[in-house]
Amino acid sequence: MFNSFSARIALLVAAVALLIPLRGDSSTNSPRKPLYVFHYENVMGTSLEIKVAASSAAQAGRAEQGVLAEIDRESRILSSWDPQSEFSTWVRTRDEAVRVSPELFEVLSLFDKWRGLTHGALDASAETITRVWKRAAAENRLPSQQELNAAVAGVRQMHWKLDAVNRTATHTSDAPLAMNSFVKSYIEGHAADAALRASGARGLVVNIGGDLVVRGDWSERVNVADPKSDAENGEAIARLQVRDRAVATSGDYRRGEEIAGRHYSHIVDPRTGMPAGEIISSTVIARDAADAGALATAFSVLSPEESARLAGSMPGVEYLLVKKNRERIESGGWGAMAAPAATRVPAFRSAVTFERVSARPGASQWDPKYQLTVTIQLSEIEGTRVHRPYVAVWVEDEDHAPVRTIALWFAKYKYLHELRAWSRVESLRSVGEDTHIMNSVSSATRPPGKYMFVWDGKDDFGNLVKAGKYNVMIEAAREHGTYQVMHQEMDFSGSPRQVQLPGEVEIASATLDYHKNAQ
Repeated sequence: MFNSFSARIALLVAAVALLIPLRGDSSTNSPRKPLYVFHYENVMGTSLEIKVAASSAAQAGRAEQGVLAEIDRESRILSSWDPQSEFSTWVRTRDEAVRVSPELFEVLSLFDKWRGLTHGALDASAETITRVWKRAAAENRLPSQQELNAAVAGVRQMHWKLDAVNRTATHTSDAPLAMNSFVKSYIEGHAADAALRASGARGLVVNIGGDLVVRGDWSERVNVADPKSDAENGEAIARLQVRDRAVATSGDYRRGEEIAGRHYSHIVDPRTGMPAGEIISSTVIARDAADAGALATAFSVLSPEESARLAGSMPGVEYLLVKKNRERIESGGWGAMAAPAATRVPAFRSAVTFERVSARPGASQWDPKYQLTVTIQLSEIEGTRVHRPYVAVWVEDEDHAPVRTIALWFAKYKYLHELRAWSRVESLRSVGEDTHIMNSVSSATRPPGKYMFVWDGKDDFGNLVKAGKYNVMIEAAREHGTYQVMHQEMDFSGSPRQVQLPGEVEIASATLDYHKNAQ
């Protein structure tokens, strides 16, 4: 058995392995060119992650700024939520031929295209039905059939007329319109292409709220989120290797309405007025980002048979559907997109720590029917785009020895030490695949700043720990900026407990919920 001094020396030696440049998958990407990562909150109502394979920090910075500039430019044109956007201004007109920008004309044309291809399952006026459900939910009731019939009748109207010769659009109906479905993917595709051209970077990944595009000479690992688990570190239902493709996921989780204790999806069928219910997650891979976004939404509404026919008419489209009974439906080429097995980073902790927390025969063991859910809400300024702070979430035993790293967010290794509680020598530990340091995640769109993680009672070696008291640690820091650490002792012995932690400058609030797993 190691003594304390020997254990610390072993940890110091192992630390060298941690402090390496952030790189992509070495099996498909050159190890000589690093990957630069940028995280933002409150971008198009969600989060933004940019990864740049570049020769220098300056080149990566140009790519980052190129992505942000194009997102800002196209949002000023297409945003449904900005009353000053070109789209919002146009919506306020009626029966007037208005000359519009090439982007707005193209998006309106694409909505016409997808309305036809999906036989009405994808429609910009679905907002009409969404508002009926929101109003009913606010009154804790279901919409009446009369309300739904009126909304569907509103959807079936012609909402605009386009003149391609003069590039004009005439708004012809009074139905509420929203540029949802594929517009986020449309913008991020343009942003990635524009930034890659302007910066000269080798490769680029742009991920806005779970829909992402990979461009250039880069291959990206992408985890597809489990619709039954809202946790960031939940087990992925698929792991993809993506090059020069877009991936979009739509699902009934994270958003929707609660009425009389039942969840109703935010995705509605414009043909019937009812929320989608049979397909709880649809992930689409396509060359074009807008196609991926449109199909992911449509496949959540269409029957699997209709989705298969539509996908079959479009070369290069692959998909994964998950039904509410968890049945998986895959396209013929989906399996070819699977990523090779990942290599786990070696553990850094000593045998002393392992022996202390691992449940040995005869010891009272963590009850596997229970889990800990950690939910954090990052502080944000309404309407303001901000960098996401570095964040670490981990568990220590009663003697403050590290047990499990649940989450670790950072962009530059050289600033990782600013998470000083996590990175102190005594707590260097294994960095497992479920910390999501590297892999991109495709999921239903999340609200900005809200993240959830789960701990299943296993240590960094994958073994169940002893039942008893542990310290849950949450730390947030900015490069040479603000700092915050939160900690709470919890007894994991089989008695449910929920604790609300007061917020500070970076993390506005946190909740620790020790409870039985959902059946």
